[in-house]
Amino acid sequence: MSRQNLYRTAAYVTVFSVVEKTCGFLYRIILSRTLGSEGMGIYQIALSVFAVLATAAASGIPLTVSRLITKYRAKNNAYAQKSVVTAALVCALAFSIPAFSLLYFGHSFFDFLFSDPRCMAVLLILLPSLVFNSVYSVIRGALWGNKQFMPYCIIDLLEELTMIVAGVVLVSAMTDVLDGAKRAAVAIVLSYLVSFTLSGIWYFAKGGRLKNPRRQFRPLLSSALPITGMRTSNSLINSVISLILPARLIAAGMTNAQAMSEIGIAMGMCMPVLTIPATLIGSLALVMVPELAENYYRQEHTKMRVNLEHALQITTLIACALIPPLFVLGDEIGILLFSSRQGGEIIRNCCFMLLPMSLGMITTSALNSIGCEKQTCAFFFAGAAATLLCVWFLPQIAGIYALLIGMTASSCITMVLNFILLAKKSKEKVRFQKHTLCSAAAILPACLFGILLKNVLFRLLPTLPATLLCGAILAAAEGLFLLALGLAQPRWVKLLFRKS
Repeated sequence: MSRQNLYRTAAYVTVFSVVEKTCGFLYRIILSRTLGSEGMGIYQIALSVFAVLATAAASGIPLTVSRLITKYRAKNNAYAQKSVVTAALVCALAFSIPAFSLLYFGHSFFDFLFSDPRCMAVLLILLPSLVFNSVYSVIRGALWGNKQFMPYCIIDLLEELTMIVAGVVLVSAMTDVLDGAKRAAVAIVLSYLVSFTLSGIWYFAKGGRLKNPRRQFRPLLSSALPITGMRTSNSLINSVISLILPARLIAAGMTNAQAMSEIGIAMGMCMPVLTIPATLIGSLALVMVPELAENYYRQEHTKMRVNLEHALQITTLIACALIPPLFVLGDEIGILLFSSRQGGEIIRNCCFMLLPMSLGMITTSALNSIGCEKQTCAFFFAGAAATLLCVWFLPQIAGIYALLIGMTASSCITMVLNFILLAKKSKEKVRFQKHTLCSAAAILPACLFGILLKNVLFRLLPTLPATLLCGAILAAAEGLFLLALGLAQPRWVKLLFRKS
C-alpha cells in the first residue's frame, strides 16, 4: 500500500471509528443519567468481569490471524490463509463454549466474585454473547489481514448502533437501577448477535471457506497466547480492581453506596472521556499493523522506520491536542455531560495521562506486529503491578484517584519499556524524541491561553455556548501553533481527496 493510500485509509477508518465512539459516548451519557452512579457501578463491575472472559476467549486472535494472513498472502498461499481462520475458530470456540456453560449453569459457585450480588444477575445476561464475540473476533482478524477495512468498520458501527438503539428502548422502561443494568446488558447481547451474523455472512459470501487447520494451530497459538495472556490479564486486573477498590474505599471510610458511586463516576463517566485518544489511535493501529507486518516480513526496513515515525508523530499530536481542552474545560465537561462536578474534576486533573497512555498503546501494537508479543506481555505485567499497588495502598490518601494514579504509572512504565525494545528491534534508528518533546512542551502555553480565554468568555456568555466557543477557539489556536512550530503537517488532509 502506498503512503498516500495508507494515510487515506487510516483517515477513513478514523472517521468510522469516531462516529462509532461518539455514538457510544453519547449512549454512555444516557446510561449514566438514567441508571445513576450506583446503577452504572453495578453495570460496570459486571461488564468488567465479562470482559475478562471475552478477552480470554479471543483477544489475541484478531492480531495473530491478521499477521499470519499477511504472511501467507505475501507467499500467495490461499489455502494456508483459510486454514488459519479455521484453526482460530476452533481455538476460540474451545474456550468460549465451556466457559459459558460452566458459569451460566454453575453460577452459584462463583457468587463470591462480587461483593454486591446484583452484579452476578447482570453477568448471567451477558454470558451468551461470549460465543458470538469469539467467532466475530476471528472473522475480524481475517478482514484485518486482507485489508478489508470497509466491511470491518461497517460491521463494528452496526454493532454499536444496535446496542444504542436497543439500550435506549429497553432502559427507558426500567423499574429500578438493577432492572436498568439488566436491560443494558440485554442490549449488549443483541449487538454481539448482529456482528456475529453479519460477519459470518460476509466471510462466506466473499469466498471464505473452512480448511484443515492442523498445521496452523502451533503458529497461531504461539503468537496468540502471549497477546491473549496480556489482554486477559489486563481485563482480569480491571476486574480485580473492580472488586478490590470498593473494599479499599470502604476501608478508607466510605459507605458501600458511596464507594459504588465513586467507581461509577471514575470508570463509567470519566474514563470514556480520558480514553478518547484510544479511538483515534486504534484506527491508526488498525491500518498500520498489517502494513508494519508486511514491511517486517519483506525486510523493508526503511519503509518500516518511516511508518513507525509517522505513527508515533500522529499519536503524539492526538494526545497533545486533546490535553489542553480537557484541562481547561474539564469541570464544565463533567457538569454538562454527566451532571457531575466531581467527574469534571477528575477529567481535568488526570488528562495529562493521555500522552504516556497513547504512546504506550501505539508502541505495543507496533511491537506485536513484528512478533514481540512475549516481551509486550512482560511489559504489561510490570505496569499492572504498579496499578495494583496504587489501588491497594493509596485509597486512604487519594480516594478514587488511586485508580487513576495507578493507570498513569502503568502507562509510563509500559511506554518506556516499549521504546527501549523498539530501539533494539529497529534496523534503522527511529527518530521521534524531538517531535515528542516539542509537542509536549506546547501543552503549557496552550493551557495558559485556554485559561485566559475561558475567563473572558464565561463572563460574557452562558455556560454552554461559552464552553463550545472556548473549545473551538482553543482547538483552532492550538492547531495553528503546532503548524507554526512545524510539528503538524497539513498534507494528510489533501490525501483524503486525491484519487488513488
